[in-house]
Amino acid sequence: MINKIAIIGGGNIGGALVHEIATRRLARNVALVDVKPPDFAKGKCLDIAEGSPTFGVDVNLEGSKTYSVIKGADFVINTAGVPRTMRPDGTFPSREELLATNLKITDMVAAGIKKYAPNSFVISIANPLDAIVYRLYKKLRFRKNKIMGMAGVLDSGRYKYFVAKEAKVSVENVEAVVLGGHGDTMVPIRSACRIYGLPVEQFVDKKALAAIEKRTRTAGGEVVKLLGSGSAFVSPAISALEMVEAIAYDKRKIVPVCALLNGEYGVKGLFVGVPAILGKKGIEQIVPIKLTAAEKKSFRNSINAVKKTAAEVDKYKG
Repeated sequence: MINKIAIIGGGNIGGALVHEIATRRLARNVALVDVKPPDFAKGKCLDIAEGSPTFGVDVNLEGSKTYSVIKGADFVINTAGVPRTMRPDGTFPSREELLATNLKITDMVAAGIKKYAPNSFVISIANPLDAIVYRLYKKLRFRKNKIMGMAGVLDSGRYKYFVAKEAKVSVENVEAVVLGGHGDTMVPIRSACRIYGLPVEQFVDKKALAAIEKRTRTAGGEVVKLLGSGSAFVSPAISALEMVEAIAYDKRKIVPVCALLNGEYGVKGLFVGVPAILGKKGIEQIVPIKLTAAEKKSFRNSINAVKKTAAEVDKYKG
């Protein structure tokens, strides 16, 4: 069992994380930080704690408006930021439009982690994801194996789900991976998609696959539109915990991760979604995938989008 997991941001994702960690008996201590008055984080933790006798777990849940509550955490999961909300005209701000506001929040998050949990593994979920984890890294200067973004597990899970529904098979039979930035330029890798080890085209025709891949790229916005306020929260939360468990239990599991690349895939100095082996040291190895010519072109387009956002982050002084 992990000694302590800290969650930053007590919104829907943060709440789902605290609940899921408790019910899974994943950590003895769970800390939640949220600045929302009057004492939002404490109230959310108390609500879940009062249910713990019913679902039969002993866990210490502590919420606070101050970062001191995360002291000594083994893992810190960052969800802090302004969510995408539908405008009166029915449109939604892009992840990039949220950048300036969320960078201010991110700088406060980084300061809290640096002071109280400098030895933690950091997993960031907040959007725009590639930019926020890049900013955290710039501020924290953690070793690159200990800081990462959660995007690929979620995006790949969506891809798998859509393929399984179209093929009318169990989601357990589908293997799939999504590379690149976490946004509309992400790249579902059809050449690596398998159903029971067999090529996906054996079960799903190319026209349907193209539609699935388009839906995968815009799946986050689809959920936002249906909800009307906020964004997906259960699927991102359990996706982050997939990463936590791979590290905590030294699984050496191949998981799609937003990782800092140093020449892999021809990319240097950017956080990009790629498959990686996660074990007790965090990101232990980046796994290469042989891409088709079309996939290489799409991946390069996604890298360019990430590079553009990173340049905007570098210009932001706060």
